[in-house]
Amino acid sequence: MRETFDNAWIIAKREFRAYFATPLAIVFLTIFVALTGAFAFYIGGFFDRGQADLAPFFAYHPWLYLLLVPAVAMRLWAEERKSGTIELLMTLPVSPMEAILGKFFAAWAFIGLALVLTFPMWITVNALGDPDNGVILTSYLGSFLMAGAFLAIGSFVSAMTKNQVIAFIIAATIAFLFTMSGFEMVQNAVKAWLPEVVTQAISSMSVLSHFERITRGVLEAPTLVYFLSMITFFLFATGIAVDQKKAE
Repeated sequence: MRETFDNAWIIAKREFRAYFATPLAIVFLTIFVALTGAFAFYIGGFFDRGQADLAPFFAYHPWLYLLLVPAVAMRLWAEERKSGTIELLMTLPVSPMEAILGKFFAAWAFIGLALVLTFPMWITVNALGDPDNGVILTSYLGSFLMAGAFLAIGSFVSAMTKNQVIAFIIAATIAFLFTMSGFEMVQNAVKAWLPEVVTQAISSMSVLSHFERITRGVLEAPTLVYFLSMITFFLFATGIAVDQKKAE
């Protein structure tokens, strides 16, 4: 187990540095910080609310992640398969799961860096008022976990295709379905032709519902298990996809 994480760490460091080999990383980070600020302060009506908190800031994270996280995830494996470097990667003295974990943690750390760059907003609300910093901290954690779940979905889809655009579209679609599954409109449509137990199961899979509970400062074990289970499941599925493509 120690060797697995050591090898995954080596790959993660290599992949993380690779993000900054081109200007794309700076462009992504700039877009993320700019959009989160714009949504919070202008569209979210931060100054009109008269309340010093980051509720408008976190409210738009699920919708931003639907586009930005698949954009990061689409290159994880699709680029390796298209360029043929996946065969070279698989000949290294690392297991497929070590490579998957390394790539995933590098991308997750990159998104985490984007979140860290928004900390000045946290400082701003503290300068303007007396916010509940515990709620803000748990909201950041929830945002990071949600990004990890979307990233794991994107990793799986990226391992299934050589085309990054297709990987982006499919990953964004799957993430959208998980996000919308708890909406009342969706639930009413599902109730018309599925049993109640299935409807409740679909509702419980809603990323948005779990994230909203965290942004209210409620950090419960079922929510943590939900996000970690999603990450584990889709990374396991990524392993199956990589093994299948390697055998072709």
